Amino acid sequence: MATVDAESGKAAAAAAEPVPPVSGGGFSGADVALRALLFAVTLAGLVVLATAKQTVLFPVPLLGVVVPMPAKFKDSPAFIYLLVALCVTCLYSLLTAVGKLVSGSSASTAKNIFLLLLLDVLYAAVMASATGSAGGVAWIGLKGNSHTRWNKICDAYGNFCRHIGSSVFLSLIASIILVLLAAINAHSLYRRTR
Repeated sequence: MATVDAESGKAAAAAAEPVPPVSGGGFSGADVALRALLFAVTLAGLVVLATAKQTVLFPVPLLGVVVPMPAKFKDSPAFIYLLVALCVTCLYSLLTAVGKLVSGSSASTAKNIFLLLLLDVLYAAVMASATGSAGGVAWIGLKGNSHTRWNKICDAYGNFCRHIGSSVFLSLIASIILVLLAAINAHSLYRRTR
């Protein structure tokens, strides 16, 4: 009987010990790396879009004059929307990456993870809508629209169109990174509440 009592006493002591908290799922390093990558991608897209301008000289046959025709990203509201979306997402990625690095895992409560999840989804939606609107305008510039008699312009403004296309591609990559961040945070939140 003495052995049974000693074993049950050890089992009761082991049961009384506090259970260590479940970790955030092991994605902390991946989260910070993706946020740093998001910062780099949005900053590159921002620079490429802001430098998208080109001037082409078009001859006017009746007057015998050559007229300069500039193309700038400021000429389209869709490109301005993309620029603003890239700016705010770049700032958001910088603030959250620095915040994650400074706080470490000490601030990884379920409430903070849920807040990051909501913000990641919000910024993913903003970036996806900006990418879609700028991509639509870029596609019309590349292919034109014969039904509405909108001529394509990328055959004349090649450098400008390459800048816009590169910026739209980088914005698409940023949208994908934000979706991945939202998935990581959702998984971390799921692991904490389980």
